[in-house]
Amino acid sequence: MAIPILHFVSPPVPYFIDCGKHAYAPGERHISRNSIGVFDLIVVTKGELFLGENTKEWKISQGEALILRPDAYHYGTEPCQEDTEITWIHFHTFGAWEENQNAHKFLESRSALIEKHKQHAYLNHCEVCSILIPKHVQLSERSLSELTNFNDLDYFPRTLRNWKKQTAFQLFMQHLDRESSDLSDSAALVLAEKVEQYIRQHYTRKITNEMLRSELNYHPNYIAKCMIKIYGLSPFDYLQQYRIEQAKKMLIQTDWTIARIAEEVGFNNIPYFSSFFTSKEGISPSHFRRKVIGSNK
Repeated sequence: MAIPILHFVSPPVPYFIDCGKHAYAPGERHISRNSIGVFDLIVVTKGELFLGENTKEWKISQGEALILRPDAYHYGTEPCQEDTEITWIHFHTFGAWEENQNAHKFLESRSALIEKHKQHAYLNHCEVCSILIPKHVQLSERSLSELTNFNDLDYFPRTLRNWKKQTAFQLFMQHLDRESSDLSDSAALVLAEKVEQYIRQHYTRKITNEMLRSELNYHPNYIAKCMIKIYGLSPFDYLQQYRIEQAKKMLIQTDWTIARIAEEVGFNNIPYFSSFFTSKEGISPSHFRRKVIGSNK
């Protein structure tokens, strides 16, 4: 059975709220709660826990984690059969998120979710990315070790505790994000990240398939396949998107002309830059500048 994926758009990254531990004796079950308003990440550190979310039911074994939604009904489906212990972490996000049933659904809805994110997460000029966390996952030894370190932070002074827990939580989520990729996806991830790095370093130049082939020693079709699999965009689409994001920053942070900004980000044809910017953002570069900072330039 395919494991659902929780898709978070960042920045801002999901942030830590609270955490704790709980023990269940045989015969006890998880309490029922409805729409608690935060994500509830539950890690079973001993025994087994039986949980339901709306109409779905889960058995969480030792070393496994389940993320419960903030807008759903949660309940214990069966009593524990043995002594069971959990660590729970409440977290949330200001950004857009959704639950997908599989990777194919994620790719179908990714663009729409990112656009929703930009409209509601006060991000006018920030490049965003996807964080993918499995809803139900077997934790690696590394992630379990990070969780142990997380619990140890309870003994720090209050003035330091929340700062350190926020950092530890984000590191834990980063591991889950990375570990969620199939082993079959690992080669695609490595190559896609190399393509992304190359584009970000050379986006002001004309980048061709032959340049990517020469630089990365892979056929352009395979490079495009890996980029689409990991980022949902071809190399050319990623390049153009990155150029637009850089242009938006320059429109806000400088008083340069539209023509100069177009050239700075790699568009040699000024009318094409304005047309492409408008098609992606819904307004022209000059209107975008006026909307954000009230400039008449």
